[in-house]
Amino acid sequence: MNKVPIDFPELKPGTVWLAGAGPGDPGLLTLLAHHALGQADVIVHDALVSEGVLALRRPGCGLEYAGKRGGRPSPRQADISHRLVLLARAGKRVLRLKGGDPLVFGRGGEEALALVEAGVPFRIVPGISAGIGGLAYAGIPVTHRDTNSAVTFITGHDLTGAVPERLDWDALARGAPVLVLYMALKHLDRIAARLIAGGRPADQAVAIVSKAATPDQQVLETTLGRCAAEAEAHNIEPPCVIAIGETVRLRAGLDWLGALHGRTLTPDPLRLRRDREAG
Repeated sequence: MNKVPIDFPELKPGTVWLAGAGPGDPGLLTLLAHHALGQADVIVHDALVSEGVLALRRPGCGLEYAGKRGGRPSPRQADISHRLVLLARAGKRVLRLKGGDPLVFGRGGEEALALVEAGVPFRIVPGISAGIGGLAYAGIPVTHRDTNSAVTFITGHDLTGAVPERLDWDALARGAPVLVLYMALKHLDRIAARLIAGGRPADQAVAIVSKAATPDQQVLETTLGRCAAEAEAHNIEPPCVIAIGETVRLRAGLDWLGALHGRTLTPDPLRLRRDREAG
């Protein structure tokens, strides 16, 4: 491979880089994150960082697991932040590697603020969020001129693990043409019910993308009224990203991964749908 003609910054001893690993495919790493993998003394990684990404680390680099998965024993956030401080103070070049982007529902801000309090130098390396990159691997754009000029990203649970109560679900149901839900599979029945009660059509298109941008990716196309029951019936497993809105219907024309395996794509699925409804 030819050397990239970029003067990358150095990951210095006693420093922490908070980096995003993207949604799964190692090819979606940024150049700066790939550079950090080749410099780090230790990588503190979460559960959503793929083995393919970790395999790119330099020989001799240590790995520390710090994954947080719903319903399973997980390290406390305070302990993770404290560990980053200890490693940096020991003179290590520390890479804190998170799936997706560290500042999109990734608690990267919390960890960075802990480093600030401890006086530890750090750098934030953005990554491709699963809510954008993962959906793109399913052939679903988050915006499209024929459907929406806005998109809302929502976490499916709050600090207690429950459905976020401080969100105005009625306003979301009415005001956001496309919703993208993270970590929402557990509460999908309640979230769907709240959106429908707020005026969202029960027959609106929904896609549930499990293990996005990995060899195990699975996509379930359904509707808002049926999504929770169908996810259970199809044994859909987390991690998932869920898209709600008309852009989901574009998958019939944009499922490029499916096309690689023989799927015939529809040139303009939204127009065909409108023609059928009009005729």
